[in-house]
Amino acid sequence: MAVNSLMSGRARRLACIAMALAAAVMLLEVVAFNLPFWTTMSASTDSTSATNSLGEGLERTKDGLLRVTDPTEAYLDVSADGTSGYARIDAASVPRRDATATLTLVNVRLDSDGRTGRATSVTTSVARSLYLRTDATSSIRLWIQEPKGSLVPFTAIRANVRVPFEISWIRVAVMAALALLLMAWRPGSSWWRIRLDPSDGRQRSVGVALIVGVVALAVGDAALQIWYDYPTVFHDAGGYTYDFGQYDHVADALLHGRTWLDLPVPDALASASDPYDPSARQSLLSRGVGPIYWDYVFHDGRWYSYFGVIPAVLLFLPYRAVTSLWTPSGLGLPTASAVALLLGGFLVFASLLLLRVLRRAVPQINLAAATMAVSAMVLGSGLSYLWYQRNFYTVPFVASLMFSCLGLWLWLGAADGRVWRRHALVIDGAAPVSLTRLAAGSLCLAANLGCRPPFVLAALTAFPIFLPQLKALMAQARRRTLRRRTIATLSAAVLGPAALVVLPLLAYNMIRFGSPLDFGVRYQLTVTDMTAYRMPLANFVPILGYYLLLRPHFTDAFPWISVAATSFPRWGYSSPVVGGLLLTCPPAVLAVVAPFMRRRLGKGGLHPFLVSCSLLSLAIMALDAAEGGLAWRYASDFSWLVMIPAATAMASVLTPERTGGRHEAIAVIVRLVALAAMLATLAIAVTSLFVIGRENPLITMSPQSYHTVSSWFLAWS
Repeated sequence: MAVNSLMSGRARRLACIAMALAAAVMLLEVVAFNLPFWTTMSASTDSTSATNSLGEGLERTKDGLLRVTDPTEAYLDVSADGTSGYARIDAASVPRRDATATLTLVNVRLDSDGRTGRATSVTTSVARSLYLRTDATSSIRLWIQEPKGSLVPFTAIRANVRVPFEISWIRVAVMAALALLLMAWRPGSSWWRIRLDPSDGRQRSVGVALIVGVVALAVGDAALQIWYDYPTVFHDAGGYTYDFGQYDHVADALLHGRTWLDLPVPDALASASDPYDPSARQSLLSRGVGPIYWDYVFHDGRWYSYFGVIPAVLLFLPYRAVTSLWTPSGLGLPTASAVALLLGGFLVFASLLLLRVLRRAVPQINLAAATMAVSAMVLGSGLSYLWYQRNFYTVPFVASLMFSCLGLWLWLGAADGRVWRRHALVIDGAAPVSLTRLAAGSLCLAANLGCRPPFVLAALTAFPIFLPQLKALMAQARRRTLRRRTIATLSAAVLGPAALVVLPLLAYNMIRFGSPLDFGVRYQLTVTDMTAYRMPLANFVPILGYYLLLRPHFTDAFPWISVAATSFPRWGYSSPVVGGLLLTCPPAVLAVVAPFMRRRLGKGGLHPFLVSCSLLSLAIMALDAAEGGLAWRYASDFSWLVMIPAATAMASVLTPERTGGRHEAIAVIVRLVALAAMLATLAIAVTSLFVIGRENPLITMSPQSYHTVSSWFLAWS
């Protein structure tokens, strides 16, 4: 009876918390997100405010559209009476014949009572985006900030309007998901009292269900991309040709027994004295020579790809081969589908890897700390960027992340202290090693050479992972009891699988470029002459600082974050970033502390491994800074290694060694700090998806998606 009462009491408390969160969500939805409705209920909706006067830079077409004739005078004026804090743009019906010529995304600026307003954009596909905040009491001027000749689907700007009430169930679902996360991670949650135990049937079932769910989402996403496949070749007259189907071209070449890509080569380019000189290429383009493919390798009169071939062999080639059974020459796998599948693999194996580390380094870890650590790991590794930027540049990163996490998971499982019954190498004085897992891990880590080569350095973690076995081998060598069979078996398990991957890759490079270690990077046709380009040494230290400590630039309007400003002593390759790893993912700071937590993190013998992850991340970051430059995607080369010790240290701090009294109060404070850090990380990861200054910004790639979310925050825009 006492147990039943206790359980019912817990159930009642849980139900009360759930009801309170549900009420909070609906209160936010009805009141906070609908503030524009509540604050404009008394608006006059004066009909005379619909009478606009046009600036001399606008003319109205016979279909009611506006045409920009002079951008310096392109405005609409209307009177206001101050009864509403919002104005509305009235959209025009666009005739079918003008549909392609008419703008759907329009850049505007709303001035109030002669005061200059904020430049923004609206889209006619999202009605709520047509509402603009204003504090005007007498006059409003709407500027159309578009080039001369633009057709704009506006009829008028209307003042003194009432904003309609709106319930967005997508927004409600997002808030509900966040509420559930807060419910699980709040300091008083039962998750803090449940120990992580993979042997527990219920926890194992939940884990399997989550893995199946991730795989199902990845496969479904990939299938959706195939269903809604879109063109991947873009060309403007007098410019480069942008073909984002590089991996499919490689797959097609391999399927036909070629190493070069079957793409047309202009005679003028083939006969150019120096095709790698950007000015020479620009001269060819200005004369109408084409196609000249952007960021492809051009060597000995043929096109190649410098991106690793393994993703093409793993995904693109089988897809084209299978579809060729019913379609001549087969179909190309959309690059976004490959990214979805590889990213799903990364999420699964990164989670399994970190959980294996946590179980050994923090044996008493609880569910809350474990899920926080896993979330920090995947977010800090660049999940939001990789998920959003689904072009061929992302493929090698997600492929190497998947292979690296899988390889390390296998290696850590090969020497985790269990007694292996089959295919085990037993070395006196050390735990037996599973040769099967050792070989499979070597195969995966070697695959990085054919995906993203800097990830190959992760194989150096073999030394700390198998340190007890290496010490035992050295002891046997000193005693002269080391058998040749042991060395041969170990070498075959480590080097054999790696050779199966590495040797064909070296031969592939040799056939293409005459050198086994030449991947063709210096022959790419891009922003500069890569045959002569070297990253300026003066930029090295600033790039390192930016990767770690670049301060995010926050703004006062959606999405409240923008690309951070960077500068270099000399020109070098860089692309927009929102901030350094330690500031955009606060838990990453603990990677600096982890090497000094030997007592807390050394229980499972993994402290050397965690230290090596920190050191290797610095080495890879230095390599990227010296060879590549500054790029958002490059951070994924090393950030995943940073997050392994950082997430482990966070989990250790969140798993107190002592409980009761003052220690319990300290634990609550630590949990609150961790929760705040995780929410900040999640907020930056999500808002960075909407940053306007990033590569391929969402506002141009999908204006409807951008403005749908942006309009959620109309009250604070």
